[in-house]
Amino acid sequence: MLRLTARNFKIETCDRDLPVVVMFYALWCGKCAMMKPIVEDIEKKYAGHIKFCGVDIEESPDLADEFTSNTIPTFVFFRGGRIVGFLQGILSQEVFEERMGRIFR
Repeated sequence: MLRLTARNFKIETCDRDLPVVVMFYALWCGKCAMMKPIVEDIEKKYAGHIKFCGVDIEESPDLADEFTSNTIPTFVFFRGGRIVGFLQGILSQEVFEERMGRIFR
């Protein structure tokens, strides 16, 4: 998962070729730790088709304020630089993929 900061966020989420999923997380967050391996498995499955990135909210609080509603993990879905969907909390791999598929249709 590509690490994003305020410095590279806009460039990486404006990918014209691939949809982008950004996970907002914190190292101290247990729910985030539960979702990370699930997202990493999904990332491998969709390599070359969907780009997966992560933002540590402690490291980039301005991005967290802009894109999350104080709930982590939060997943923001981008297509062509535009937000096309959100997911929050713990989801099974099957549910995450199903909802991601609906968002990126």
